[in-house]
Amino acid sequence: MLGQRFLTVILLYVLLWGHTVCVCAQNRLDSLQHLDEVVITARSLEKEVIPVQQLTGEQLRRLSSHNVADALRYFSGLQIKDYGGVGGLKTVNIRSMGTNHVGVFYDGIELGNAQNGTVDLGRFSLDNMESVTMYNGQKSAIFQPAKDFGSAGSIYLQSRVPSFADNENDHVKATFKTGSFGLINPAVLWEHKLSDRIGTSFSAEYMSSTGKYKFSYRKQDGYDTTAVRKNGDVNALRIEAGLHGKINSGYWRAKTYLYNSERGYPGAVVRNKFSHEDRQWDTNFFTQGAFKKDFTGRYSIMANVKYAYDYLHYLADPNKDESLMFTDNHYYQHEVYASLANRIGITSWWDVSVSADYQFNLLNADLKDFAYPRRHTQMLAAATAVNLEKFKFQVSVLGTFVQEHVNEEVTAAPDKSEWTPAAAMSYKPFDDIDLNFRSFYKRIFRMPTLNDLYYTFVGNVYLKPEFTNQYNIGAVYKKSFDGMSFRNIELQADVYYNEVENKIVATPTSNFFRWTMVNLGKVEIRGIDFAFQSGWLFGDVTMNTRMNYTYQKAQDFTDPDAEFYGGQIPYIPWHSGSAVVNLNWRKWEANYSFIYTGKRYTSQANIPVNYQQPWYTSDFSLARRILLKTGELKATLEVNNMFNQQYEVVACYPMPGINFKFILQYSF
Repeated sequence: MLGQRFLTVILLYVLLWGHTVCVCAQNRLDSLQHLDEVVITARSLEKEVIPVQQLTGEQLRRLSSHNVADALRYFSGLQIKDYGGVGGLKTVNIRSMGTNHVGVFYDGIELGNAQNGTVDLGRFSLDNMESVTMYNGQKSAIFQPAKDFGSAGSIYLQSRVPSFADNENDHVKATFKTGSFGLINPAVLWEHKLSDRIGTSFSAEYMSSTGKYKFSYRKQDGYDTTAVRKNGDVNALRIEAGLHGKINSGYWRAKTYLYNSERGYPGAVVRNKFSHEDRQWDTNFFTQGAFKKDFTGRYSIMANVKYAYDYLHYLADPNKDESLMFTDNHYYQHEVYASLANRIGITSWWDVSVSADYQFNLLNADLKDFAYPRRHTQMLAAATAVNLEKFKFQVSVLGTFVQEHVNEEVTAAPDKSEWTPAAAMSYKPFDDIDLNFRSFYKRIFRMPTLNDLYYTFVGNVYLKPEFTNQYNIGAVYKKSFDGMSFRNIELQADVYYNEVENKIVATPTSNFFRWTMVNLGKVEIRGIDFAFQSGWLFGDVTMNTRMNYTYQKAQDFTDPDAEFYGGQIPYIPWHSGSAVVNLNWRKWEANYSFIYTGKRYTSQANIPVNYQQPWYTSDFSLARRILLKTGELKATLEVNNMFNQQYEVVACYPMPGINFKFILQYSF
């Protein structure tokens, strides 16, 4: 098969690259490498103009999180859609604006999927992750590619950056995880210093799981049937390699990433059907490079390039499941991306930037009457930032221009040209009190995906972009205490209002079995995000706590004549939150985390038949570090969902009950 031949070539390519991984962070992220590793909860960056939440390396590894999607659950204002099982699809929604409005960036360059607009965060492991950061709106930095201005919310995944002491040339970390669901999960990370200016790293991970777990099947009068979740097995391989170099007043880097998996789709549990036979094979590959240099104190340049290939094979075989219609589809995506950004310092407190991006997307498939779309996207961004002693102000405007071509038998979507602005500011009124007020406004849109436009019998080439307007006002307060057990406190609160215009929805045509995509939707979202963090010291014991709370009222105002006009949109809870407590004593670590999602509905019809029960989970872990002559061994025992809560994030997709994991990690 083409996918197998391509995989073989890429594996050879990666093995040749094996000693050269780049996991360099940008200069402006250098401060992230020196945060106190005792703090293990999501930490807001109080000096940012835009609301931001962050988890860093050791913090991530203490949260009983398997992947990036699990870790993001501890951020306020964010919902995860999890379709059940170890290998189930996991997507993220920030402030109820929709998954397609979230930009996901890996080492500074956006991950794309022009076919359906979603990125499966379940395939990104935390073993090689240095930080996970979420921004509402966009990053506060104006010196960035044009694509960084192009999302309603952004998640930045920064892989580990090699850092060596003077007498060090190598770092090695080997990890083995096992536990419930037949989990086998070894991983290795090797960092090597070629010279004082060049470092390399190689990371590989394999994960296998049967995905089988017991769950209680919900009937009308409650949970009264116990069944086993099947066809949730997954076998996945991740390999990353690259090279990181330093130059005077700058850096260059190159990176290659490969992810290959086979998994079953456990499917929805409906009408007493507990077993499904759908299978999916994925190959995701990209190679990218970056260059940044400050030529003078007043002028800087940044360049990024990327090539990505995504292969997807979906099989539904009625020979294994009579309820299935035979489907054997193959999809092939190619993406080419280039960016150039310039920063000019007008004065010591006033900067301007201009950036230009180009992206090409190609989608092929073996479907009858397929459109074979090709999309060309150009983006131009201009921004300015004023940074005074107490006042910061940023303004940007983004121009997006899209042209599409399809085969001769299909009509292409019209060219699109849009200009969208954003503005943000912060104010610190007192010299001796660490209190900052902030606000921002942003208008942005998301292009219809290639599936929205061209999927057979469903696509609509005349769809308009889906726009959002965001308004936010908030404050951050922080204080440290000397000579007390109570070491520090941090509070942040944001109130926001979002609008989604021209929301793309699927509606039935005259034939019930054929739906089409139309611009009908209008959604208004009102919300509050609140976070509290504190640090304590009791002799040899340190304790850190974090609590997040979100209130959201997200209403559907699509059709004033509809019976359920103004109802809460599907899967958005009114109340949600999380809490984390971390204790450290000598070589021992203990962590407890709690996540709560309140009542919600599976449809804009907020009626009892669509009601989804609130759910909560509690996770606990205990770890011990053992110092050896040649390195350090760390053993961790995790108990997840320790109270065996029976719950569903998405209706009819039951989640695991209590489960365990044991981790051994050796590093030197």
